[in-house]
Amino acid sequence: MKQNPLLKLLAVIIVIVGVFAAFIAPLAGSIRQGLDLQGGTHVVLEGVDTEQAQVNDDAMNRVVKIMEKRVNELGLTEPIIQREGERRIIIELPGVKDPDKAIAVLGKTAMLEFKDEEGNTVLSGTDLKDAREQTTQNNQNEVAIEFTDEGAQKFADLTSANVGRTIAILLDGEVLTAPRVNEPITGGKAVITGSRNLEEAHNLAVLLRSGALPVKVDIIETRTVGPTLGQDSKDKSVFAFTVGVGAIFVFMLLFYRVSGLIANLSLMAYVIILLFVLKLLDATLTLPGVAGIILSIGMAVDANVLIFEHFKEEVKAGKTLRMAMDSGFKRAFTTIFDSNLTTIIAAAVLFFFGTGPIRGFAITLGLGVVISMFTAITLTQFMLKHLIAARLFTDPRIYGVSLSHKAKDGDMK
Repeated sequence: MKQNPLLKLLAVIIVIVGVFAAFIAPLAGSIRQGLDLQGGTHVVLEGVDTEQAQVNDDAMNRVVKIMEKRVNELGLTEPIIQREGERRIIIELPGVKDPDKAIAVLGKTAMLEFKDEEGNTVLSGTDLKDAREQTTQNNQNEVAIEFTDEGAQKFADLTSANVGRTIAILLDGEVLTAPRVNEPITGGKAVITGSRNLEEAHNLAVLLRSGALPVKVDIIETRTVGPTLGQDSKDKSVFAFTVGVGAIFVFMLLFYRVSGLIANLSLMAYVIILLFVLKLLDATLTLPGVAGIILSIGMAVDANVLIFEHFKEEVKAGKTLRMAMDSGFKRAFTTIFDSNLTTIIAAAVLFFFGTGPIRGFAITLGLGVVISMFTAITLTQFMLKHLIAARLFTDPRIYGVSLSHKAKDGDMK
């Protein structure tokens, strides 16, 4: 029976160390990385007044929504799209290797028009219901479009009145195609031909689905963050993380000895759980996010320090190791909960009122604090409880307790 606590403790230690060694690198490498870590493209757009549309707050908010839809449908990795001032929009595209293609889509006004031979615009992009790229049996790339009910009626009237004549389909004033109408088309569907490849057809379909921009926008700045700068930021982040965690490990071992070793094992479990949750949430890790992780590790250590200090006080008061451990955790819980709750509230405020990297920092900090509470209250307690029950070490000094006289651990019932 006396071996059971030791066997359970060894089993938990083996699992923690084994999982940490096997999954730390794959998990860290699989998490999405922001522009500051992996490089990419930074674009600044500015709204421009025209005779057709003036820039205002509502128009710029609609531009942001349309840009979000365009970028997301292009499949770009976790972009950051946010307003800056009254007329500007900042777009960051992490990992974009060919920024020119993305920029070409972002900068398009996407004003779709159907004109007869007299130049009259009969249909526009507002009459569209859907647009999808496709490849025909003859390997021709085209965009299949579907009209709304009202648009379908307009298109039927247009084709009925122009049998034998051409209808021009224009995007931003440029003719995409001008097919000849052979017969009335009443099904509310049509195709736009002329795409050189399927990717071009896909980009056109994205533009049509996202809708036309309410105002004209100009690209006033394009900055590419190369892999060298991104790798340098990543290397510095990894170095800072390693130094920070290493310093914490050494501190805990020097001041709390065996208890510090238990705390370090809990920290290893904490790091794995945090990375797994970030991966599960498909989060994007940025430099501020790394800072949040490092800060939350400090919070995790703080919880263990509170527990161990209360544990030492109880031992000095003459309690057995087992009783001191139980009392130490109970006394520390309220303090740990209150301090972590205030941090979680601060992280929530940053998340709901912040933007971009600030929200990334808030997410990693908030998650880190919650997970650190879990590992400190449950995992550290479990391992320390079984270590004391195994009676491998009965001298309080092994647990970091400095006594003028030795406190003996009595019988545990």
